[in-house]
Amino acid sequence: MHPTREQVLAAIADGPVGGPAIASDLDISRAAVWNHVEALREDGFSIESAADGYTLAGIPNYGGPALEYGLDAPFDVEYHEKIASTNERARELAAEGHADTVVVADRQTGGRGRLDREWTSPSGGVWLSVLVRPTIPPAQAPVYTLIAAVATARAVRECGVEATIKWPNDIRVDGEKLAGILTEMEGEADRVSWLVVGIGLNANVDADQLPDDQPATTLRAETGDIDRRTVVQRLLTEFWTLAQSSPETTLDAWRELTDTIGQRVRVDTPTGEIVGEAVDITPPGALVVETDDGTREITAGDCEHLRPA
Repeated sequence: MHPTREQVLAAIADGPVGGPAIASDLDISRAAVWNHVEALREDGFSIESAADGYTLAGIPNYGGPALEYGLDAPFDVEYHEKIASTNERARELAAEGHADTVVVADRQTGGRGRLDREWTSPSGGVWLSVLVRPTIPPAQAPVYTLIAAVATARAVRECGVEATIKWPNDIRVDGEKLAGILTEMEGEADRVSWLVVGIGLNANVDADQLPDDQPATTLRAETGDIDRRTVVQRLLTEFWTLAQSSPETTLDAWRELTDTIGQRVRVDTPTGEIVGEAVDITPPGALVVETDDGTREITAGDCEHLRPA
């Protein structure tokens, strides 16, 4: 959001405040104040004007300006009613030099999950991609998948839904998939150039809109429709806070939220199948599995739980 526009919103949030007072406080002209107010109205903000000044009467339910307003994280938000893929758009923005940007869509037409699987993204869900440029080597990039998982699970729990994390990238409720994460990056041997974390959360959608290749659920089914703006802002704030913290902080939070540790698992890896008990996770996100042949640390693979916790 334009910085001055954000200041105007802050000024009138507890209005009424007169245009001359805003102009004086922000050191801009009264005409500029009026232009900013009109732009905010075009973005969906309800601003009342009376003899005693402007008052913020309401904010839009969703969209870029709505998500940026009151967001406690320094992200720019680019919003689309419909887009092929938020990850694809975030990669384009990365090539243009952008950073700390979130691409959000009401609907995706070409969403993809891990291993290029189709990801159904109907209107009403939370489909977003976070573009960051962390100063880390590529080997540490997997911690951002954990960060996204923890941030998503915490945001969902704020809605009253007891979500858990299944390694490596699923958010579930009672064994049914609620959200997924896809992390992509570009870098050199010693540093990450950019990193995009895509998050797909089945929010205000019906379960029968989702593919039936695996058990899935939605926030609508679990608790009823939620305020997507609140959920996205909570998710992004948690994401930013964890990204500024130590990796061990993220791992500790992940351990508290996972339903994988303590399970007997089967993990399909690029080098074969591994079966055993998941006992821990190590930096930057490897699953530790006790097998009949000893301890294995798995950095990538598809994990299946073989028995309930």
